[in-house]
Amino acid sequence: QVQLVESGGGLVQPGGSLILLCVPSESFFILDAIGWYRQAPGKQRERVATVTSGGITNYVDSVKSRFADSRDNAKNTVYLQMNSLKPEDTAVYYCNAIGTALWGQGTQVTVSS
Repeated sequence: QVQLVESGGGLVQPGGSLILLCVPSESFFILDAIGWYRQAPGKQRERVATVTSGGITNYVDSVKSRFADSRDNAKNTVYLQMNSLKPEDTAVYYCNAIGTALWGQGTQVTVSS
């Protein structure tokens, strides 16, 4: 079955940047609206950003002005640019095809000095 695949996570210092990618495992699956979620240890999953098929974005207040959600439909890829990262951004980040149960395995983002 098709699944979503996240990549781009890693270890960065506070104030650093990362770009996360979300792609389908099979190219025939065309991405529509995509949501980015994160889950930190001991905490509930939180939606942080969304992007529609037309590129319209929304962000949770805690990441607004720091994160930028975008997409390249020709490449069937969604991106999450994360700037000015804080330790509280540390979590596993997931992408989800909105309105479906289609998720990826997640990519770990760790912000620490």
